[in-house]
Amino acid sequence: MRARVQVKDNNRSPSAGSIPRLPPPPSGSSSAPPRPPNPSPKPHQSITMGGSGSPSAAAHVADTRGEDAPCEEEPGNDEEKYQHEQPVYFPEELVGNWLSFSCLGLYYCYKISLRGCFNQTTAPTDIILAVKCDMGPEFLCNSFNLGGVEVTVEYVRIIHLNQEQVIFARRFQTTILSLLITNDHSEVRDAIKYFHELQVSVGVVYLLLPLVSGKIDWCSIKFSTSRVYEATEKDMRHCHSCKHANVLQTEDGSFCRCMLQNSVVYTPHNGKFYYVTGFRDLNANTPLYLKDGSVVSNKRYSKTRGLFMVRNFLHKCYQEVKEPSNQNAVEWPPELYRVVMAPVSANTLFSFSFVPSIMYRIKCLLLSVKLKIQLGPRMQQFNITALKILEALTTKECQEEFSLESLETLGDSFLKYVTSQHLFSKNKLHREGMLTSLRKKMVSNTTLCQLACNSKLVGYIQGEEFNPKNWIIPGLGYDTCGNSKFFFLYTNNMYSLKKISIKSKRIADTVESLIGAYLSVGGEQAAFHFIKSLGMDIELHTEMQDELKNITKSEEFKAFINVRRLDLETMLDYSFNDCSLLFEALTHGSSNIAATTSCCYERLEFLGDAVLDHILTLYFYKQYYPECTPALLTNLRKASVNNYCYAHAAVKNGLHKHIHHSSSEQMIKNLENSGRSFLGPSHGWEPGIGLPEHLADLIESIAGAIYLDSKHDKEKVWTAMERLLGPLATPETVKPDPVMELKELCERRKYPEPSYSLTRDDGVGVTRVVAEVEASGTVHSRTGKGRNKDVAKVLAANALLKELKAAAVS
Repeated sequence: MRARVQVKDNNRSPSAGSIPRLPPPPSGSSSAPPRPPNPSPKPHQSITMGGSGSPSAAAHVADTRGEDAPCEEEPGNDEEKYQHEQPVYFPEELVGNWLSFSCLGLYYCYKISLRGCFNQTTAPTDIILAVKCDMGPEFLCNSFNLGGVEVTVEYVRIIHLNQEQVIFARRFQTTILSLLITNDHSEVRDAIKYFHELQVSVGVVYLLLPLVSGKIDWCSIKFSTSRVYEATEKDMRHCHSCKHANVLQTEDGSFCRCMLQNSVVYTPHNGKFYYVTGFRDLNANTPLYLKDGSVVSNKRYSKTRGLFMVRNFLHKCYQEVKEPSNQNAVEWPPELYRVVMAPVSANTLFSFSFVPSIMYRIKCLLLSVKLKIQLGPRMQQFNITALKILEALTTKECQEEFSLESLETLGDSFLKYVTSQHLFSKNKLHREGMLTSLRKKMVSNTTLCQLACNSKLVGYIQGEEFNPKNWIIPGLGYDTCGNSKFFFLYTNNMYSLKKISIKSKRIADTVESLIGAYLSVGGEQAAFHFIKSLGMDIELHTEMQDELKNITKSEEFKAFINVRRLDLETMLDYSFNDCSLLFEALTHGSSNIAATTSCCYERLEFLGDAVLDHILTLYFYKQYYPECTPALLTNLRKASVNNYCYAHAAVKNGLHKHIHHSSSEQMIKNLENSGRSFLGPSHGWEPGIGLPEHLADLIESIAGAIYLDSKHDKEKVWTAMERLLGPLATPETVKPDPVMELKELCERRKYPEPSYSLTRDDGVGVTRVVAEVEASGTVHSRTGKGRNKDVAKVLAANALLKELKAAAVS
């Protein structure tokens, strides 16, 4: 049911008592004029030196990645690839022409309220937003935060306004907003002088009406901007109660004192606007020396202060709303200024300083609602708010309190999971290498970008920081011929202000974040249906079986059942229905068993890799979001979803003693003689660095085996994996990856990006990577050595990181 708030006119208004209260409009109804007819592979993280030691490692490097990840399977860097001529959508609810708008008669009204601890004497007034059509159920009552101020947008009712009221209201809003935003006297003058012209070209069209005690403040709307260019000295610049002694001389002529109180004035000698707060009477003429050498004297001085500043209140670093300081107060003789608005309350000025940020947020929310509708009827069953959709559409470049990064991390893991499950079930004969290659193509930036473009999603993306100076004031933006300076295109059944070029990766990130948004609110079905709505050909399989293999008759399997099965099931806290799955999960492709039965863990490893990534990412998201930053969520995921962590956990739990490998005995002996301790947490890069990668494969393949055996019960997978991988990383214990930390340090200190060069000594099986950074004219380099390039790169980056930190201290 729509909230009802009494709104009456404060002056003579045809709407006051002239029409009955109308029922709420049906959702989606519109009184807009007829519209014209419709016009006729996610890149992943890889280092620059080449492939990794195994397909599993490649999968990990590919899918556990940072935000600046280049694509492995495509030439060039997808960071630099752009989609050109992409529209920037604008909601049709706020678009029209003023002539048609002024003749509508009935307008849908929404009350905008501001609440917060302002710590000042000026309190904001409420504002009525009058639009041509219903903005939908999302705006029956909607709240959002602006710089510590809680903004509530609430539907009131339909009111009647005649054309004259529309004209006066438009003049008021263009004048007050021009004052606050542009501080340009010519724009303010034109807003007042040419207010009667109603343009027919398409532009931004809506009204903002100040409220006083729950009633529209028609006194301020009609009279505050009319005096300078229309009023005569007799009827508009004096009130009946003032005596001759209270008349003051301004640059525009004489005004009575009460008319100047609470007025906005303009001082031509310095080109600034001020708000008159009072007067100070002097006992004798006091001279005021001007810059041009002239002298002005008067027994009365106006007490003035600067106007409220219009800022980007959406900015995440914006802390507190401040009133103009009394230290900036200035006293002027009235002869030096021109009256621009009188009367207008400081409370109204304060409220309107928020208007650009508020209306920008409303515009974005309207677009989010439009996107929900565009996705089709099937997606309407999932109750996701416009604000959550907007979070998924807002890039970090916007510098707002939320961005898509955390949802992107969540969506990326689910997309990897659902595509892996689909490929595993559909391609029963494919090995891990082929499955990984197919998955990379399905979730590549190129693929996701193309799906988004085909689905007309790109125009919804919010990719730039809001700048109030560039915000279109409704009623302005027309030339002397009445033509709009802003060209509204009509494309994809949407209005757009302009067309831009946008990075393909940003588009792909937005697709993943929208998947994450639907997953976080509506669960797997909602996320899956969103993926399907984009046109991706996948299925969410409820019954999955791996290819039957002839291993149950082997002597090794019989020995496994009799000797080792119980120990492993106790370790995992899970009893297998099909023990052959556990046996397969322990069988490396180099073993004799694999040679005779074609049984090895590669397919289970592929599936388990995706399941583990998803359940761990979902755990960290639910556990720490939204308190943790996107960077922290990424670090938690990276610290827990990597080969080093998995390999350490495998050795710590003794799984290396159960693997069927051609060199099992030698591997066990090497680990025992290494002198390394495998106690303590497994998360991060240090505990398991340098360990054989097939030890990490064991964790993934066992996860895949439990997932299949339990009929896709991820809770059972989670229980077993938490026992093996615990204790998991926390915000207090997580350490950033050295490669990423080195890159971020160079960005903060304005150093060039680190470079890495690789050499390989096949004779001893050692890879060397040299990490190099130029800092303040000095080249710093360090070398890392390891069994493969990934290990060597991490060690090199870590050594160089320590050197740069030490150099900064010294």
